[in-house]
Amino acid sequence: MTEPTMHAPAVAEPIPMVKPRRSKEVLWLVLPAALGVVAGVIWWLLAPGGLNLVSGNPDLATAANPDTWLPRDLVLGALMVLAGCLTGLMLDGKLQGEGSGRRLTFALVGGAAGALIAWLVGLLTAQVLGPAPDPALGPGFGFTLRSYAVLVLWPAAIAFITFVLSLFGVLSKKPVK
Repeated sequence: MTEPTMHAPAVAEPIPMVKPRRSKEVLWLVLPAALGVVAGVIWWLLAPGGLNLVSGNPDLATAANPDTWLPRDLVLGALMVLAGCLTGLMLDGKLQGEGSGRRLTFALVGGAAGALIAWLVGLLTAQVLGPAPDPALGPGFGFTLRSYAVLVLWPAAIAFITFVLSLFGVLSKKPVK
């Protein structure tokens, strides 16, 4: 005698909740770029040839003065190093586990984008809020950046701070007995 076969309906396994990691990791690309807007405006406010809030020297107030070129580049360089150090410090502790290389890459690319945006926003702020440049002097005598290597300082500071913090993390681990 045969017994009837019962077919139990297939029970679907619950789908594990996938956290939106990609969107959080993209923030490492977007936030430094957004910070570049702020850094560009601050560059114009602080730098000689801009609003000149750092020195307050009236001789350095005009962007056509060649004595303003180096201090203006140094102000942007200091802002780039500061932003890179802050980004690297925020990245510390997020370099373990899955996606750590992606986060670091996004932070480096975001830092490079932030530096470019800071430079362009600073130039735009100078055109909008600053005095009109003297056309007789040419385009190189306005509020410009003379040393484009300054733009590499933001991602370089991120890489350096990340390296140092990772090195301290490895060196501080106690040996296993």
